[in-house]
Amino acid sequence: MSTSPVRDLLVGLFVFAGISAIAYLSVTVGGFTWNSGPQRTLYAAFDEIGGLKPRAQVVIGGVRVGQVSKIELNGDFRARVTLEVDASLELSEDTSALIQTSGLLGDQYIALEPGGEDRNLEEGGEITYTQGAISIERLIGQLVQNFGVEE
Repeated sequence: MSTSPVRDLLVGLFVFAGISAIAYLSVTVGGFTWNSGPQRTLYAAFDEIGGLKPRAQVVIGGVRVGQVSKIELNGDFRARVTLEVDASLELSEDTSALIQTSGLLGDQYIALEPGGEDRNLEEGGEITYTQGAISIERLIGQLVQNFGVEE
């Protein structure tokens, strides 16, 4: 049984397109980003980070401006998050960082809200105004306590 060269070429192109699509999806879902330019390292300490993970997005107004590069415990037993943000951003010293969730059960990310201070954060600067992740279990506990539900 012989096959035509045109059919072999089409099958090869189809297989190549399928493998390319799988590779693209793997890279995209994995959170890999191409280095888009110089980055500035900033730090923020949170009481509760919830499900925040390294490579989580850092956004301002819904636009991605960086990512979380490292999460560790500091001396005050708070989570110290290292952020890599676009170096061209001029973020004031009173910028605040909030951990938010995309969707109902989605991934968590850090939203930055620039302030109005004249002085800007430098390389290695600390974002002091932070709000940690909201714990659903804690909210339900407070709701039960406020409504006085007794067992």
